[in-house]
Amino acid sequence: MSGHSKWSTIKYKKGAADQARSKVFAKLIRQLEVTARDGGSDPETNPSLRTVFQKARDASMPMDTIDRAIKRGSGELEGVRYEATTYEGYAPGGVAVIAEALTDNRNRTAAEIRNLFNRNGGSMAEPGAVSWQFERKGVLELDRSLDEEKIMEVAVEAGAEDLSDSGDRWVLTSAPHDLAAVRDALVEAGVTPSSAELTLEPTTTVAVTDENEAKKVLHLLELIDDHDDVQSVHANYDIADEVLATFDA
Repeated sequence: MSGHSKWSTIKYKKGAADQARSKVFAKLIRQLEVTARDGGSDPETNPSLRTVFQKARDASMPMDTIDRAIKRGSGELEGVRYEATTYEGYAPGGVAVIAEALTDNRNRTAAEIRNLFNRNGGSMAEPGAVSWQFERKGVLELDRSLDEEKIMEVAVEAGAEDLSDSGDRWVLTSAPHDLAAVRDALVEAGVTPSSAELTLEPTTTVAVTDENEAKKVLHLLELIDDHDDVQSVHANYDIADEVLATFDA
């Protein structure tokens, strides 16, 4: 299993109780504004906006909140201009980390992310230092109770590349440009994904077998993920299932 998948699994299990809905909404609002600004305000002609729009709906964000965010992004309403930026670094044990952010002050955000790395056993890296170890993918998660054959039949025809068993979920991957088509095909077939998003999947992984080191890695990722400007965090660790089981317990 990739680092992304396991980090995603841990967050999935923790659920909304660990993250206030207002913080989730704040991150999604920024994504809506930026994708609307960069590709237009119509989800039908802007695939990136369509993906974020669906994430917002899946998070139960009110339509008027979504509409206002899109209008701010397209310039119909006044708002703060956010810029997309990426920070790269290393967690304890040499685990590669990428944090994708939307910020109105690059210098402030860079200093704060660097501080999180430095105070928690990691280090910030230069742009490009770790990004070559990741590739952009579409990732869809489905309830484990859904029929595997039906998922495969529908998803592969729509462009999915792989289906894996993540224990309590099915995880589908696709090329980035096929994500919306795969999700639409699944919904039409009555197997609605619990989530569908673009992410970075590691092409190589770093084994983390020590429980204490694993805790340090996950603690740093959680701190970065909790930063207001950070939209997503990706890492290439491979934590042994028996170590993860101690966290679940």
